[in-house]
Amino acid sequence: MPIPTAEHSYLRLTYRPDLRILFMRWTRLVSSQEHRTGYLQGLQFAREHQAGHWLVDLRTRGLAEAADFKWILQEFRPQMQQALPGISFRIAYLVTPYHQEVITSRLVAEEKMFRSFIEEKDAYQWLGTPMAEAS
Repeated sequence: MPIPTAEHSYLRLTYRPDLRILFMRWTRLVSSQEHRTGYLQGLQFAREHQAGHWLVDLRTRGLAEAADFKWILQEFRPQMQQALPGISFRIAYLVTPYHQEVITSRLVAEEKMFRSFIEEKDAYQWLGTPMAEAS
């Protein structure tokens, strides 16, 4: 069975049913508009596969501007919850060591839905853990 994939000029979306993870791999630097459009494309793709666990690879693209990250937390999160009711969400950001410090500083300590990782294996493990067991 082929792995569902959607290709865009700056983004590749893949859903791995065996892992139950949507992979969002940015392929280049993007504008603020492309950033937001990419997340909305990801949401549409997630809806097709009922995917609430995402691995977002930022190593090629780098971090979003603070305003765009705020948009994810304040505006995009409710859109995810509305688009996929009853599904628990968890987004793992795969980043460089330098960017991990920056992205972690943007998240409040109580944040349970988003976490950053340097190693893909660690992100898989966190994404596969039920929310009640998450630390």
